[in-house]
Amino acid sequence: MSWVFEVEFGMYIPKEKDYQFIPDIDLTADATTSNAGDNSADSRQEEDDSNFSVITWNIDGLDLGNLKERARGVCTYLSLYSPDVVFLQEVIPPYLCLLQVNAGNYTIVPGNVDDYFTVIMLKKSRVKLLKHEIVPFPTTAMKRNLLVVHVSISGNELCLMTSHLESTKNHSKERIKQLQIVFNKMQECESTTVIFGGDTNLRDSEVAKLGDLPNNITDMWEFLGKPQHCRYTWDTHSNTNLNAAYKCKMRFDRVYFRPAVEGGNIIPRSMDLIGLEKLDCGRFPSDHWGVLCNFDVIL
Repeated sequence: MSWVFEVEFGMYIPKEKDYQFIPDIDLTADATTSNAGDNSADSRQEEDDSNFSVITWNIDGLDLGNLKERARGVCTYLSLYSPDVVFLQEVIPPYLCLLQVNAGNYTIVPGNVDDYFTVIMLKKSRVKLLKHEIVPFPTTAMKRNLLVVHVSISGNELCLMTSHLESTKNHSKERIKQLQIVFNKMQECESTTVIFGGDTNLRDSEVAKLGDLPNNITDMWEFLGKPQHCRYTWDTHSNTNLNAAYKCKMRFDRVYFRPAVEGGNIIPRSMDLIGLEKLDCGRFPSDHWGVLCNFDVIL
C-alpha cells in the first residue's frame, strides 16, 4: 500500500514499510485518575457512573517527524487520563495498529483504514457499542467524513460523533457544508444525547454564516463560560511543532453537545487542554492540543 496525500499540504506519505514504529505503551492498565486535579484516593473515579470523560485530539499522524516519540506521548496521555471515550483525527494505519495492539480495553472504531482517518475509542468497562455508521461528505477533496457511534454509558444511550472538517482557509465553503451535515445528523436522534468532538478547522465567522448554532446544540466551551485557559487549541505561539514563521491562535478543535429532548441526564462539567508539555525529543505530541472534557451523569 502506498499513501500519497494532496499536493496542497506539501507532504508525501511514504510506503507502509517506511513506518517502523510500534511504541510499547500499555493502555490496558488502570489509570490512577480520570482528572489530573484529583488525588489518588479517587483512583476509581473513571468507573463512577455519575460522570464520564471524553478526549478529542488531532494527533497529526501526517507529520513524520519524531513520529515514534510523539505516538508514545499521545499514548502516555491516554494511559494517564484513561478517558471513557476518545475521538482521534489524522490517524494513519500504523497508528491504528499501535492502538489495536496496546489498547485491548478499548473498542476501536475507525472511520477508514487507508491514508488518514478518524478513530473513536470506547472503554469496554464503561461504554457498550450498539452500532456505528460512516456519513460521507459528498464534495470533500480531502477524504473527510463523519464517524458516528451509538453507545450506552451507565444505562444512558448516547450518540457520539467525530470528524476532521476540510482544512485551510481556502476551503471555507466546503467546511461550512460539512458542518451543516454534522448539525443535521446531530438533530436526527431526538431521544438520545449527542456529543460531537473533532478538528473542525472552524473560524467563528464561518459558524456565524450558518446563522450561529441551532437552538438545541451547544458549543461546550461557550456553555462552560468560555474558559480562557482552553480557548486556543491550535496555537503556533506556544506550539513550535510546525516551526511556522507566522503566529496564529485558533479554536479549531471543538465539542458540540445536544441533550436528549426528554431526560437531559448528561451535563458538561469541565474542559481542559492536554499535550502541553514538550517530549524528550523537543517536540509536542501534536501541533494541536488535545481537549479533555468531563460530563456529569444525573442518576
